[in-house]
Amino acid sequence: MRIALVGSGGREHALAWRIAQSPHCSQLFALPGNGGIAQIAECVPLAPRAIPEIVQFARDQRVELVVVGPESPLIAGLADALAEAGIPCFGPRRAAAMLEGSKAFAKQLMAQAGVPTAPFAVFDQPEEARAYLRQHFAAQPMVVKADGEALGKGVFVCETLADALDAVEFLMEQRGLGEAGARVVIEQRLYGRELSLLCFTDSTHAEPMPPVRDYKRAFDGNRGPNTGGMGCYTPPPDATPDILQKAYEQIVLPTLRTMAERGTPYQGVLYAGLMISDGQPYTLEFNCRFGDPETQTLMPLLESDLVEVMLASIEGRLREARPQFASRCAVCVVLASGGYPGSYRTGFPIEGLETVAQMPDVVLFHAGTAFESGRYLTAGGRVLNVVGLGETIEQARQRAYEAVAQIHFEGMHYRTDIALNA
Repeated sequence: MRIALVGSGGREHALAWRIAQSPHCSQLFALPGNGGIAQIAECVPLAPRAIPEIVQFARDQRVELVVVGPESPLIAGLADALAEAGIPCFGPRRAAAMLEGSKAFAKQLMAQAGVPTAPFAVFDQPEEARAYLRQHFAAQPMVVKADGEALGKGVFVCETLADALDAVEFLMEQRGLGEAGARVVIEQRLYGRELSLLCFTDSTHAEPMPPVRDYKRAFDGNRGPNTGGMGCYTPPPDATPDILQKAYEQIVLPTLRTMAERGTPYQGVLYAGLMISDGQPYTLEFNCRFGDPETQTLMPLLESDLVEVMLASIEGRLREARPQFASRCAVCVVLASGGYPGSYRTGFPIEGLETVAQMPDVVLFHAGTAFESGRYLTAGGRVLNVVGLGETIEQARQRAYEAVAQIHFEGMHYRTDIALNA
């Protein structure tokens, strides 16, 4: 089977690594891929949002399955365009991808489906948003969210009313995130511990993956600006079977049922960002794709054939596939360029990769790298993902950081507290 993978990050390297191991896969293309992916796939310089070009490429190369990593092309309608061309795609169509493409859409669907989530209001006018905050913030701290696609930078957890008013001004008047902030969702702040629950789904049935906890802030102690993710681990000890069952029955299944009733069935990966408060899961957000870096901990634990699971999802027979995961622990540490998530320089040589490749129970995924003149260079904000595996979280964590100590590039930055005291 000829397969094309859309994307270029660490998530895509983890997916490519697992797809390439499938007996179904005879050839793998990556659009555009990265330096690490280039070792197991043919990289083609097509941007993920170049939808007509991707469809034409898939036609020309007789691609039989397209796997989409990032959310942006799904929100833009890549799955729809591929369907019109008769090419199977793992990932939701545009109308279903609105679960991530619009925070307002997602919250309104949650309300319709009876999914536990924080009380909220939606605003198109900054004056009305400010009036609402002034009326309600004193009684209940608020979170201000850009409605549209904001690459993980559109959520403002506000400690004070002034912070919340500043967020409204930044999003709606200064248009700091462009059109993504033209509309905002304001919701009550929830307290507890966050959890990521990713599920394969064929629109009627869902198969959960092991729960993951990620680290969004740039620096140790959850300080600094938000990032795309600086690391994660699985499974969090407080993600009890009871909590996971509640999340599945109260959040995942009602969402799929309501989407189907609306005529927008959801197929692919449904990623629920949860807050666990007093044993009850609440939905913070939905994502319409594999998480990054969550995928980098999940793929090494997946024992099933990933391509077979994806085909079962597309063909509506996921109950038969029943993906299996090893009962082990995984810890992922992200190595980033100095300055990330702000401005940073690239093009620095990366040392130590050969040593890490020989370490047992360690898997290395490339995120922002390029392979030029026989060596790997930094080429992005998040550069590498180092994953340690073990029978306990502490063992997996130790292996991950032992591998991190072998790697060096100029300005290398990482958190030292991933999975610490988990």
